[in-house]
Amino acid sequence: MPGIDKLPIEDALEDSPQTRSLLGVFEEDAAAISSYSQQLYQAMQRIYDAQNELSAATHLTSRLLKEYDNQRFPLGGDDEVMSATLQQFSKMIDEISSCHAILSTQLADAMMFPITQFKERDLKEILTLKEVFQIASSDHDLAMNRYSRLSKRRDVEKVRLEVMEDVYTARKKQHQTTLHYFSALNTLQYKKKISLLEPLLGYIQAQSSFFKLGSENLTAHWEEFLSNIGTSVQNVRREMDSDVESMQQSIEDLKGACDPLYLPDPDPARIPINRNLSRKSGYLNCRNKTGLVSSSWERHFYFTQGGNLMSQARGEVAGGLVLDIDNCSVMAVDCEDRRYCFQITAFDGKKSAILQAESRKDCEEWIATINNISKQIYLSENPEETAARVNQSALDAVTPSPSFQQRHESLRPAAKSRPKASHTSSSDSASLSTLSLDSLVAPDTPIQFDIISPVSEEYAGQAKLPGQTGRTNPFGESGDGKPEETEDSILQQLYMVRFLGSMEVRSGESTDVIYETMRHILAARAIHNVFRMTESHLLVTCDCLKLIDPQTQVTRLRFPLSSVVLCASHQENKRLLGFVLQCSGSRAEGRPVSVCYVFESNNEGEKICDSVGLAKQIAFHSDMDRRATVKQKELDKEKERQQEEISKQKQIEKDLEEQSRLIAASSRPNQAGGEAQLLVLSNSQSEDSDTGEEGKKGESEA
Repeated sequence: MPGIDKLPIEDALEDSPQTRSLLGVFEEDAAAISSYSQQLYQAMQRIYDAQNELSAATHLTSRLLKEYDNQRFPLGGDDEVMSATLQQFSKMIDEISSCHAILSTQLADAMMFPITQFKERDLKEILTLKEVFQIASSDHDLAMNRYSRLSKRRDVEKVRLEVMEDVYTARKKQHQTTLHYFSALNTLQYKKKISLLEPLLGYIQAQSSFFKLGSENLTAHWEEFLSNIGTSVQNVRREMDSDVESMQQSIEDLKGACDPLYLPDPDPARIPINRNLSRKSGYLNCRNKTGLVSSSWERHFYFTQGGNLMSQARGEVAGGLVLDIDNCSVMAVDCEDRRYCFQITAFDGKKSAILQAESRKDCEEWIATINNISKQIYLSENPEETAARVNQSALDAVTPSPSFQQRHESLRPAAKSRPKASHTSSSDSASLSTLSLDSLVAPDTPIQFDIISPVSEEYAGQAKLPGQTGRTNPFGESGDGKPEETEDSILQQLYMVRFLGSMEVRSGESTDVIYETMRHILAARAIHNVFRMTESHLLVTCDCLKLIDPQTQVTRLRFPLSSVVLCASHQENKRLLGFVLQCSGSRAEGRPVSVCYVFESNNEGEKICDSVGLAKQIAFHSDMDRRATVKQKELDKEKERQQEEISKQKQIEKDLEEQSRLIAASSRPNQAGGEAQLLVLSNSQSEDSDTGEEGKKGESEA
């Protein structure tokens, strides 16, 4: 049988994103095994139930045949031949029923027991270890977060020792849990084969024994086949036992060897610092500014790749570029209240990053490694020997950053030799135009084969947001000094593309216009011998598409995402892609202008189109959420206004009711005169009448 894929238990302590990604593959495989085993278990359960039902039905048939003589039939009840024949059939079916009962017992032991044991024991063990692993990983992250926040200024020995003990315990628990989890996942690859083969082998053997009870004429081919399957199962079992024993021995060895590595800040005397590295990877804390004076720290996995510093968060498939560390400068810095910090500054001085290592050893090794890469030592045949020769007396390697003026002077000849944008009219390539192309491409339109950097005035409407008045200078700085909105974008995807050309089209309603524009531009390039292509970085965000110069990081062109009406890749050549941009300008006919841009990528045409579609979908949902929020606010305001009107109406009704009650109380019928009079008095008049009545009453008493 082919070899078994295994998780490297030696990398369990590092816990890198690559190991996590590989672990995710094994977990997906375990989930697939669980789902498939459940389906197979249900199918075999149906076989077992059917066999039991067949055995019971056969036994019932035999019993009914035996009771034939006891039946009272009005006609033919005295047929002795029929009775004797049915009794004979009853004996035969009774023997068959016994065979079926034996077959049911064999199926329960040889088929149902192995797969049930695999389902109830092995798969549940994987799920339990997965939960324990996730808990241990979370505890380790919390311990490392607390350790990273240790104060350098207020270094309390008791607190520091307590935190380091927590980190040691959490890291040891995570490592040992990971070792057992990896071992269980590796073992599952063997158990998967056994759980599939053993029940099938038991089923076939049970059926074979069932048939042998009635006939001994099984061919040697079947016996040989079953023998081979049985031998294979035994071989897999022996191989599993050997591998499990080897993994257990490796676990014990790693437990003893990795014990000093559990401490976050090991003693450099026990583990010396290696200053001759040309590659390094590990977890670092990166400082991100959240305001003028405030900042936040995020922990990611960093690694060097050639002359680039890459970072990768957990759950990501690939890493992203952080800095180009060729000719960069690196030095240890005092950063806020954190220890073991160092700063990397790019060669042009525009971009920098402040990172925090776990220990002094890691900090110095990162500084030495980046310093070696900055000197381009990694390009030599033996980087470690070259670094050892260069860094004989270097403890803190710091590379001076070249001035921007020198960098600008070095780039000036390339800028002078840069060819201008080539234009050719559609009349030169009229022989290549077909009827369908004439209906899609605007007549007398030129083709632009190059991008002018920085953004030219001709495409200023395409490179700026509506209403944006700030100019763009050659150094990638805007005149108004506002930060780019792409920093807050949910989606940011970067791709390497080469610009083939752009031309105005009549319509952007169908992908045929992109295919025809591709054919037209490629044909024009072949006719006019235009082979040079401008290479750029295409940045896809939820707000816009940007073409960025890979060398100077200057934004060459910027396309608002709302103006991109169509995007598609070539049907056959997946490297070609294009999109139609609807500009705000207008032609003489008074309609908007549509321009089709064509690019060549590194086999990522469909992926780029999917990213553009995803960005438009995210932007659409954001707009819908915003509109829904505004509408909900309007409904809430309308509801509050209605509630206020109802409250006012109730207050008016209450006032009217109070006034009616006062009027009714102030009305007195005049019984002495024999006439009923209805008087409506005000409050002041009522008081005067009461005073007058009291005076009259006093006079009568006198």
